[in-house]
Amino acid sequence: MSTLDKLGKMTVVVADTGDFLAIKKHKPRDATTNPSLLLAAAQMPEYRELLERTIRETDISSSQSISPLLEKLAVNFAKEILAIVPGRVSVEVDATLSFDIKGTIEAARRLIALFEKEGIERSRVLIKIAATWEGICAAGVLEKEGIRCNLTLLFSFVQAVACAEAGVQLISPFVGRILDWHKKARGVEQIPPEEDPGVLSVKKIYNYYKHFGFKTEIMGASFRNSGEIRELAGCDLLTISPQLLKELSEDDSGLPRKLDPAAAKTLEMEKLHLDEKRFRWLLNEDAMATEKLAEGIRRFSADLRKLADFLREPGSA
Repeated sequence: MSTLDKLGKMTVVVADTGDFLAIKKHKPRDATTNPSLLLAAAQMPEYRELLERTIRETDISSSQSISPLLEKLAVNFAKEILAIVPGRVSVEVDATLSFDIKGTIEAARRLIALFEKEGIERSRVLIKIAATWEGICAAGVLEKEGIRCNLTLLFSFVQAVACAEAGVQLISPFVGRILDWHKKARGVEQIPPEEDPGVLSVKKIYNYYKHFGFKTEIMGASFRNSGEIRELAGCDLLTISPQLLKELSEDDSGLPRKLDPAAAKTLEMEKLHLDEKRFRWLLNEDAMATEKLAEGIRRFSADLRKLADFLREPGSA
């Protein structure tokens, strides 16, 4: 068996891409998208027909906003992905709503309504929301309506605890971006996978969730190398880029389990309870998480604007 096959025996493998061909090749259970991935896919010639169809199906003549077109495009891409994967797909709300509880809830409801109009059950969709205090509050409301959420741009333990207490379905800790920050801060080129701060962050969250019986799923994301993935073997889910999926599929070395719920139960831990003031203070005290969360929101917002500009260009589709 390949390393990828071995990983799939203990962890749900998710494709971190909007490229249908890559998803078909590696056959993950789930898939996840974001504005950056959609921007890249939208510019590929093989998706021209999907873009043209989305534009035909979306009436934006009565509105100055291109948001309906962007939401419909995300849903159409996700619909094609769901025809390939047996599980779920994650679709992101507009990053500019990251500090808007009401706006996030309304956007999530619109996306789910579009999926249901296409005959896709909401159980197969995860709404991706930035793990700000407002995003977590919005997710708590949506979960009570049966709209499952994936809290993304998660860089800290305090974000993870707040998500679990809100009862969200899934979180996406960004392993590689945590590593990026620490390499820059330390002035080093490499950090061994077993000492990787992103890996250690996910391990801490995993052990906390399993120790206290939280049902929120953990999906490690944003990997920089296969060593990070190996160190998180046994995590609930891992979302992996096509390049790293290929690397793991071509390798046949051993893969010991590194995360285990039974082992987590034996650890001594103190339970953390959060209100808004404590959440904001503890997040503020974590310079890395504060900087990477803000940067991530700006990046996704910028890529969404680029996607909107691309769709406005004559002949883009």
